[in-house]
Amino acid sequence: MNALPETRSPTTSFYLTAVILGLLTAVGPFAIDMYLPALPSIEKGLDTDTATVQLSLLSFFVAMSLSQLVYGPLADIYGRKRPLFLGLVLYLLGAVGSAMAPDIWWLIAARALQGLGAASGMVIARAVVRDLHTGPDAAQLMATLMLVVSVAPVLAPLGGSMVLAIGDWRMIFWAMALAAIAAIVLLTLALTETRPPEKRGNSSVTRSLKDYGSLLRDPKFLGVVFVAAFAMASFMTYVANSSFILIGHYGLSPTHYSLAFSINAAGFIGVAQLSGFLSRRIGLGPMMRFAITANIVIMLSLLLVMMAGVAALPVMIIMLFCGYACLGLVVPSAAELALDEHGEKAGTASALMGTLQFMTAAVMIAAVMIGIAGLFFDGTPVRMIAAIATCSIVAFVLAMVSVPRGRFG
Repeated sequence: MNALPETRSPTTSFYLTAVILGLLTAVGPFAIDMYLPALPSIEKGLDTDTATVQLSLLSFFVAMSLSQLVYGPLADIYGRKRPLFLGLVLYLLGAVGSAMAPDIWWLIAARALQGLGAASGMVIARAVVRDLHTGPDAAQLMATLMLVVSVAPVLAPLGGSMVLAIGDWRMIFWAMALAAIAAIVLLTLALTETRPPEKRGNSSVTRSLKDYGSLLRDPKFLGVVFVAAFAMASFMTYVANSSFILIGHYGLSPTHYSLAFSINAAGFIGVAQLSGFLSRRIGLGPMMRFAITANIVIMLSLLLVMMAGVAALPVMIIMLFCGYACLGLVVPSAAELALDEHGEKAGTASALMGTLQFMTAAVMIAAVMIGIAGLFFDGTPVRMIAAIATCSIVAFVLAMVSVPRGRFG
């Protein structure tokens, strides 16, 4: 960005758009977070082990990651609404299949189908933001959208623990199916198409493949994307392991686990809302560099504290809260920086960004699950925190190289 972006006050339609996009996108995080308190119950109910249960989360991530590469071109070629509808239908079928799973492998496959559907909202919402806004306004809309989406990490685990209090883990997936139906109704009645036919003329599968190639050769795009990718991997590593650590090691009930998990998510959500305000005053780049530096200091300090034997739960929760709060300034701003120069192929760029980010998270989850849970897992949080700190180190190094120092890039 070479010129001073226009500054204007967000309107009612601005926030209404954020709420609609957020609710449509939230079905994906909802599918991740609502069933976290049930993972130990699923392990017992389907007579399996921790690593195999975690495969149901990993299959969701991998399917959601790879299918974004398809939704991006579809959203550029056919508009934003039709691919969203397709994705929500697949998500609904996956939720029903998960609720009826007779064994763990059925559940893993059904969760993969859910992931295929959830990807549509993750990709297309970002493209809609780019259709409507650029610069700080886009960062503000992305942060507001994230506020709505991030209600899922706060409320979904609580909802899951409430369902477990009155029923079994299968009821959680029936609740997800109802959420998918509500999202389909919302999409049909409330979302306006932001990519009309006259803007789709140059879009095609061949063009999308060329766009993917050009994006993969763009160091600025890749650098910023991977900053957010490792920031997300840090949080997703915690997501994949938190229920076993907090419930298994610290002995929390599903309800108390949900509260502890929500505290960390709330830090990310709350601080994300400052991204538009701060970026208008100091710029996206300087803001991101400061936040990622604070994050690495906190996460490395937490690792040292844990290695020193100070493994008290309040210490871990407070320091993770502070560390993830810093990432609330990084992830939405990275999305804006990555998409800012790619308005004509926003769907494709958003798809590649999402795929790289979630595949990075999936690789980290697999590494922790196989290398730690499978071979070295001792039930303590030290190795989980080590994996989180590793993600922070990589994100910091990439940010120092890729994120602009200047106010407007």
